[in-house]
Amino acid sequence: MRAFFPILLIVAAPGAARDAAPTTTAEHARRAAHARAVTITRDDWGIAHIEGRTDADAVFGMIYAQAEDDFPRIEANYLAALGRTAEAEGPGAIWADLRARLWNDPAELRRDHARSPAWLRRLTTAWADGLNHYLATHQQVRPRVLGRFEPWMALAFTEGSIGGDVERVPLSQLRSFYGRRAVAWTPRERGLVAAEPGGSNGIAIGPRLSASGHPLLLINPHTSFFFRAEQQVTSGEGLNAYGAATWGQFFIYQGWNATAGWMHTTSGVDAVDEFAETIVRRGDRAFYRHGAAERLVEVRPVTIRFRGADGRIAERRFATYRTHHGPITRAEDGRWIATALMHRPVAALEQSYLRTKARDFGAFVRVARRRANSSNNTLFADARGTTALLLPQFVPRRDARFDYARPVDGSDPAADWRGLHPLAELPQVVDPRTGWVVNTNNHPWSAAGPDSPSAAAYPRYMDGFGENPRGLHALTLLGRAKAVTLPDLIDLAYDPALPAFDILLPALFAAHDALPPADPRRARLAAPIAALRGWDRRWSAASTETALAVFWAEALWAATTAPNPPAGLARYELAARAPAAVQLAALDAAVARLTRDFGGWRTPWGEINRFQRLTGDRVQPFSDAAPSIPVPFTSAQWGSLAAFGAKSWPGTKRYYGTLGNSFVAAVEFGPRVAARAVSAGGQSGDPRSPHFTDQARRYAGGRLRPVYFHPDELKGHVERRYRPGE
Repeated sequence: MRAFFPILLIVAAPGAARDAAPTTTAEHARRAAHARAVTITRDDWGIAHIEGRTDADAVFGMIYAQAEDDFPRIEANYLAALGRTAEAEGPGAIWADLRARLWNDPAELRRDHARSPAWLRRLTTAWADGLNHYLATHQQVRPRVLGRFEPWMALAFTEGSIGGDVERVPLSQLRSFYGRRAVAWTPRERGLVAAEPGGSNGIAIGPRLSASGHPLLLINPHTSFFFRAEQQVTSGEGLNAYGAATWGQFFIYQGWNATAGWMHTTSGVDAVDEFAETIVRRGDRAFYRHGAAERLVEVRPVTIRFRGADGRIAERRFATYRTHHGPITRAEDGRWIATALMHRPVAALEQSYLRTKARDFGAFVRVARRRANSSNNTLFADARGTTALLLPQFVPRRDARFDYARPVDGSDPAADWRGLHPLAELPQVVDPRTGWVVNTNNHPWSAAGPDSPSAAAYPRYMDGFGENPRGLHALTLLGRAKAVTLPDLIDLAYDPALPAFDILLPALFAAHDALPPADPRRARLAAPIAALRGWDRRWSAASTETALAVFWAEALWAATTAPNPPAGLARYELAARAPAAVQLAALDAAVARLTRDFGGWRTPWGEINRFQRLTGDRVQPFSDAAPSIPVPFTSAQWGSLAAFGAKSWPGTKRYYGTLGNSFVAAVEFGPRVAARAVSAGGQSGDPRSPHFTDQARRYAGGRLRPVYFHPDELKGHVERRYRPGE
């Protein structure tokens, strides 16, 4: 059944998308007061250490410093969250904007903001003031759209992950439904593209396993490069958080304070479901069946503004639909599909901010009782010695008779969500006897080895990821770890083993061994096979075997990637079961490609796999003719804990990375915090800054630098100290 509503196009004046509003006297005075109460200290890596009298002052300075480093990324994040990217980028962004607006309705966000706690409104007001103060004092900066920020806008972007739950909605099918014309699913939406794993690694080491008797925490997010700013934010009201803040947000997303640290990994818990609605038309109204009743489908108008090729702003108007399950996002087999997911912007922003002030595990859990985290596992450690793994707290309770991995019957009331699981019903690990806890975006059933929770004790929707090669890698290393020091933890994070090849290569060797003596492939592939047999299955920049293995595995992956693999069978296990002919053809393809592009299949991995940052553009250009740095570690697909998602780009033969290890930190919680960290490239998004690529070689070498968390550590490392606007 197709949607039945008009779409209108209205042409407006050029440049009409740019926000503008006069500054009131009260706002001007507020900004000036914040600026007087804030000090920003830039260390010799360009990292901002912000001090404010109050939390609101600190938020003002924090977001001001972020804007100094990369305002375009801040604006881009809020254009995406507010559904306004098309005003800058044109009609190609209309459907992503419409998807965002199905949940982030500006009128609703304004109402939510007006009803939010006074303490939170003080912070959101300071956040908007900080951005507006930056724009007022940097007249040379020309926003693409957002010339003014309002406090309520902070509620549009409350969770610091790369991509939110809303991105589970397939844009092709949203366009098909609301665009009133059939649009095919894309190969990526169908799972036919072997994409670099997102997510992260987190490891917490307890006192019994650490050499010092103090807990340790590894923070290793795998995100798009340059996705977050490294900052320290302190106030006279007890705030003292250091770590990575997603551009535009006023809380440290992954980091630590003086006594506790938190690391988020993407979770396999099911927090997004689809409900197939049975629609009944009555005149110009639509109803949907729910049990014996028929309920009216709610209709909400949404206007998406977009910039045309001539610079003029046009509007496309949609009538969007929703049921009590959520907005209608597509159609399938004659039924409308409603998508249910968490949309609790006030509680989510409260939880994201308040956990940065939690000084121990008990305080962290009290904040988590808001149950407004739907996508993050959390690895936790505190100075009292507690280490833990927590799953997302927003987990809907469901009827086990239904398979929520696919659309369920929305007309059956038994399929509805039944509230949320209380925290006590969720899998978690606290102070395991093994002395360690880990997550690599895998299931929680191996998070602490033999002290892990049992999958049999929980509903199947508590995990949809299963195991992965990074998890197997970490379990091997932690299973033999003893007296772990902070340098040991860093070494573990960069251990060069590639365990996916322990699973993949035996089938290739068997396929080659089974070839008849007269088969030309036996002689043609003998040398590459011998090289792979003798390989230690560890990455290095000098390793020619790493390059051969990666190119072979990529060809094999492409040949075996399929939607909906058999239940319980991971993609790398599916590839290992490929027919012998497919295994050998992939090796032939790898040898041919290496020879064509690099002059021979014995090419060192570091000659191929490179880090390059040429411009401050959000979508980076790459060039084989421009300087770049060799990176020894590989894609996370192959079990590398240090992840570098790289590929060739238009006009290049070399691989250039765009995601994977981004901000890496290792922290020890003793009488005082000790930490080391490194970021991809550098702190600044400005190519003219000395901090644009000053960390690049450390990043590629896994050489973390000291973190200046305490004031005495910062002494002697100050590049500049100033107040916002100076």
